[in-house]
Amino acid sequence: MSLGPSERPPHGGTPFPPAEGQGVRARDLAEPFPAVTTDDAAIDAARLLAERSLPALLVLDADGRPDAVVPGPALIRRLLPAHLAEVPSLAGAFGTELDAELADDLAGLTVADWVPRHRYPPPVVGPDARPLEVATLMASFHSPLVAVIERDGDAVTLLGGVSATRLLRHFLGPRPRP
Repeated sequence: MSLGPSERPPHGGTPFPPAEGQGVRARDLAEPFPAVTTDDAAIDAARLLAERSLPALLVLDADGRPDAVVPGPALIRRLLPAHLAEVPSLAGAFGTELDAELADDLAGLTVADWVPRHRYPPPVVGPDARPLEVATLMASFHSPLVAVIERDGDAVTLLGGVSATRLLRHFLGPRPRP
């Protein structure tokens, strides 16, 4: 399991300010974001999502490239028996005994087995993307996270992710003082 960049400043920006006149870019908004690979254990990925209160699971392929950004509710849906996912009103007929069994279904599965990656292609931008570009991509993909990558030939480096909350903090600016 990859925990993403660890040498980044705590505010999520780059160690260097934006170039004169360039303004804020995706690299400045990107924050370290934990990622999993398609080969990781599904139960470990679920625990990462739960323990870190993440809005989505960032899935990388074997080459470290973003493969999917799957929102938490889509992962919860994958835990549910199909009949409950389709008819939520049936859930009231079950006691709490089913609660403990839901996670048991993840045993022995990989992230590739559990996550519906094909339905959640990863929204990805380069480090120089403007905040408005990140926002429009986030909105069009209905994703709470946009991955920021840097390409060097065939190599791809994950710089981090821009979450919806981070983007809102940018657009809202500092809170006015009373």
